[in-house]
Amino acid sequence: MFLRVLFPFLLICFSTAQALDVKLTADKEYVEVIHDNKLVRIQRIQDQDHVLEGGFAKTSRKCPPFCIQPMSAGEGVRTVGQLEIFEFMEKELLDGTGVIVDSRTPSWWKRGTIPGSINIPFTTFSLEVNDPQLIEVMKTLGAKRRGKVSGLSRAIEQFGLMGGSQKNDEWDFTTAKKILLWCNGMWCGQSPRAIRGLLELGYPADNILYYRGGMQAWQSLGLTVIVPED
Repeated sequence: MFLRVLFPFLLICFSTAQALDVKLTADKEYVEVIHDNKLVRIQRIQDQDHVLEGGFAKTSRKCPPFCIQPMSAGEGVRTVGQLEIFEFMEKELLDGTGVIVDSRTPSWWKRGTIPGSINIPFTTFSLEVNDPQLIEVMKTLGAKRRGKVSGLSRAIEQFGLMGGSQKNDEWDFTTAKKILLWCNGMWCGQSPRAIRGLLELGYPADNILYYRGGMQAWQSLGLTVIVPED
């Protein structure tokens, strides 16, 4: 009898002790994502005296190349913040219709990334359309390299039929995923260059999101960073 009364009390005390003081929002403590086949919890650092150190604490970098980026990375591309990323993680990333892309070079990726991201360096989207690496990456994003298309088929597609609004001479984007790209922050041109490359390939602008704050804003909020395994 004593244990039956005591157990709920201990459970309440344990739950209270585990509650986070520094939340993501007033009603959300954390979000969870799968990274490298492991469940990762994204939350903020709980030490309220914590300060940012290292490279992302810097305020000034030589420009060029480290120049302040525009708010928009391309016509029709939506710029988002952290809350929109959390929503993306819980919806598109979870159901497989979205991809988060760390568009930095591999050396930056290895230092730490946003959980749930995959690394596709921005230079990939400047490769020739027949490059096997580009074709494989576009396949990962849900786009398909087209073979020879007859003139009649293209004429029909250009009228908006046969899914033509989602196709061009080189690529079929009818199953393209929504992608969220980011790099090091407001001074970093890597994800904007990746986005421009995608738009030139014909990737639908309304399927592209740009996290302008990047790793610098992510770390300034004390959010979880994961170091990829080799």
